[in-house]
Amino acid sequence: MANVKVTLFRSTIGRKKDHIATVNALGLKKIGQSVIKEETPQIRGMINKVSYLLKVEEA
Repeated sequence: MANVKVTLFRSTIGRKKDHIATVNALGLKKIGQSVIKEETPQIRGMINKVSYLLKVEEA
């Protein structure tokens, strides 16, 4: 499977608790932090749920 680079570029302050939990589950804590994840259906669903907070690139 392909890898994706996920970067948090908007704050989680004032967001729904489940959206904050999703961002934390992706391993993102600070604005500007990036992680590389394997693109699975589960990860893709998490990214789609909070896509308004993230930047996603192919890695």
